[in-house]
Amino acid sequence: MDIQFPNLHINIENLPKTFSVFGVDIAFYGCIIAFGMLAGIIMACYIAKSTGQDYNQYIDFAIYAIIFSIIGARLYYVVFSWDYYGSHPEEIIHIRQGGLAIYGGVIAGGITCFLYTRIKKMSFRKVADTGVYGLILGQIIGRWGNFFNREAFGGIAGDNNPFAMRIFFGDEYNASQVPDVIRHGMETWKGIDLSEIGYIQVQPTFLYESLWNLLILILMLVFRKKKKFDGEIVLWYFIGYGIGRGIIEGMRTDQLIMPVTGWPVSQALSIVVAAVSLIVVVIKRVRTA
Repeated sequence: MDIQFPNLHINIENLPKTFSVFGVDIAFYGCIIAFGMLAGIIMACYIAKSTGQDYNQYIDFAIYAIIFSIIGARLYYVVFSWDYYGSHPEEIIHIRQGGLAIYGGVIAGGITCFLYTRIKKMSFRKVADTGVYGLILGQIIGRWGNFFNREAFGGIAGDNNPFAMRIFFGDEYNASQVPDVIRHGMETWKGIDLSEIGYIQVQPTFLYESLWNLLILILMLVFRKKKKFDGEIVLWYFIGYGIGRGIIEGMRTDQLIMPVTGWPVSQALSIVVAAVSLIVVVIKRVRTA
């Protein structure tokens, strides 16, 4: 399968989803997620050491956080995709093809952090401020797993979009797998059947989010010596990530939808999280002024 970014003059030919080791297929998605976790741990340990904390405690915490965050990310995805998993319960534990939602992982990781710090008699807010650097670095890297899986993309991207991404059909991806909104958009745009077009041209929302998160990480690193209270860095993360995810989620074609309301759950949650975090930061900063 080929992927192109025509306006950036990037052409990647025969990009597979997996590679084989001793006859066992290993998904690039999983490798990238694992690399993101490792990089996140290293980042958190670096921040801990630079602020006079025992980085070994963060290595211990990461073991629990990774396990429960994966479980939380999967449960979040399954709950809001219950129309499918209710009829296919045997698929719930199969995550090799994706199906992890970052907010579920963040929620589970936050609960794990709270319990861990209570048991170890550490400051929850200080640990959260330190660990969040690892979290966002993991997100920056992890989003590229979506690239290899040909998922988490947005709607039709016009020829004038500098980041327009073309996904060509091949053995691992064909016209029948394309969301209806993309199918109809491409066929209306090109005036022919999608199978004859041979590709879809979409918004690479995984790329947008990865770049947005990189900007947030840079700002967090710049701001870390100017924080007024423990817990402020993680709140700024929620503000920045919430704003970006709220916008980018509206572009995606694979949204998880809330029952009854029909709202994209991650978009709604992002708006609430960003707003509440901003209010808390303003109140706390006024009190400490």
